[in-house]
This record gives sequence, structure tokens and C-alpha cells, in this order.
Amino acid sequence: MDLLEKDYLVIVQCDIVKQRCPGYLCEKAFHERTGGFADYPADKQYRVINITCGGCCGRALHRKLTLLKRTLKKKEGIEKDKIIVQLSSCITKDNYHAPPCPHKDHLKALIEKIGIDYREDTEINEKSEQRRSEGVYKSE
Repeated sequence: MDLLEKDYLVIVQCDIVKQRCPGYLCEKAFHERTGGFADYPADKQYRVINITCGGCCGRALHRKLTLLKRTLKKKEGIEKDKIIVQLSSCITKDNYHAPPCPHKDHLKALIEKIGIDYREDTEINEKSEQRRSEGVYKSE
């Protein structure tokens, strides 16, 4: 997938984690193009929205993304191939918030069903990476 072809970024955070986490580190990683955003072109402007999965089992994500896809097309003519979903590290990795989401594969299947491209990871914390290498956190 060519990230230059994308115009709209949807960062999806765990609903439970979002009750505590403001999403600052994910936002910072995006703007600095680090972690899971390192492949995004630095000079490309993206529209960005942060949403949650909607809570376990994540089924609400399908409704949220379907509505967003429809609304973007209707209001602005933005097609689904211009949208990219980024699953946050609180969903994809074992970290200080919690283990990886047990519904991660289900979330991916829901996004694929809608026909939107997705990527994994946002902020990659040095301490969490160290703990993964030590075996404290599982890296899957």
C-alpha cells in the first residue's frame, strides 16, 4: 500500500485503555513520524481522527468505520481507498496498559470486510521494547 495515496488517517485505540490514556504518545509518534508511523511521508498532510474500538469484542468498530466511510464519501467525496486505519500499540502489543487485545484478529477481519487498508502500531515505547526483549512482555 502506498501511504502517499492516503489522505485520511483513523487511529484506533482500545476502549478500555482510552478511559485512562489521552492518546498523547500516539499523536506525538504520528507528528514526529516515529514508531508505527515511521513509513508515513513527513511532508504529506493527513486528516486524522482518533476513535476507540467501541469496547470488547470490538464489533462497534465495524459500525464506526462504515459510517465514517459513508460520511466521508457523501460529504467530501473521499473514497475508502484514501483512508488508512492504524491500530494503536495498546491493541497490537503487550505493554504497560495490558496484553495485546484478545480480539485483534477480529478487529482486522472487520476492517478488511469494509475494504479499508490498515496498519499496526503507533507509539513504540523504549521501556516496553526492553521488557519485550527480556521476555517480560510477549512480542507475539
